[in-house]
Amino acid sequence: MSEGRPRLLIATGSSHKFSELRQLLDLAGVELVSLSDVGLADDAPEPGETFLENATTKALHYAGLSGLPTLADDSGLDVDALGGRPGVHTRRYAGPSATDEQNNTRLLAELSGVAPAHRTARYRCVLVFAQPRSADPPQVDAVTSGTFEGRIARAPRGSGGFGYDPIFEPSTEPVDGRTVGEMTAAEKNAVSHRAQAARAMRELLAVLRP
Repeated sequence: MSEGRPRLLIATGSSHKFSELRQLLDLAGVELVSLSDVGLADDAPEPGETFLENATTKALHYAGLSGLPTLADDSGLDVDALGGRPGVHTRRYAGPSATDEQNNTRLLAELSGVAPAHRTARYRCVLVFAQPRSADPPQVDAVTSGTFEGRIARAPRGSGGFGYDPIFEPSTEPVDGRTVGEMTAAEKNAVSHRAQAARAMRELLAVLRP
């Protein structure tokens, strides 16, 4: 780390999210650091019923612990036929330690027999930026969001991306067209929910540039 170079904490324990956000934010002159880089565990409470509530909780929690400007992501998948599930429980849908494959398997089982026209879904992402204050608790300084419309495929396809990407067909694809798991990283990063939120946040974080 060069002397005086500002640091921004990306408050996620997911190496996939950290990698995506580092690429999407592309903040020249700013060192992006992970929770493990600063010796913090990925154990912030997520008690909220919305992505905004959980992202805000994480941003304030880790800004307070680290003393660093902090960016927190909360994101997930809303499926219309399931009343918006898995929603804020996306990462742990099949259980506290569920793998991506287990989450996908549960979701596909719940949609068994549902026609493509009724398998509509969307990825959502909320990014919250908080900064520590010298004499006061950290405060939220910026919030951005993104939405990626699509449908749940009838079977997994592709090995790219992570999470539910192998069973998520963008709305721009025909039924049984490509899933996000079959897209290149560049294609995904041009249209995804996280890319939309990160592009907007990048502009708001310009103040961090040296």
